Amino acid sequence: MANKKSARLVEKGKIYITATFNNTMITVTDEKGNPVVVASCGMYGFTGTRKPTPYAATITISATIKKAILNFGLRFVDIFVKGIGPGREAALRAVKESSVEVNRIIDITPIPHNGVRPPKVRRV
Repeated sequence: MANKKSARLVEKGKIYITATFNNTMITVTDEKGNPVVVASCGMYGFTGTRKPTPYAATITISATIKKAILNFGLRFVDIFVKGIGPGREAALRAVKESSVEVNRIIDITPIPHNGVRPPKVRRV
């Protein structure tokens, strides 16, 4: 099965970047949304307080994109960014520096349209 996956060519794909306060996760998918390469900062040796840093996000995304280019021939991408973590901008900069051609960048961060009910008034 590993040979079949590496033989598959994915020239056009999507990159999903999820930047949380504790980690940065990257998923490279084909056009239909099937995952091709998945990575997070923890997979590249970053632990604890170093995981959510912009530097960790840069290293992770550049290694992930390099893997997708070498194994699957990725060339054209749409980027979907989710979350407000510290690795968000650094990840986008790392994608720009890579050899893939970016078609569009879309923000899919969920925004509450009223949110949860506030806590009851505190009485002292």
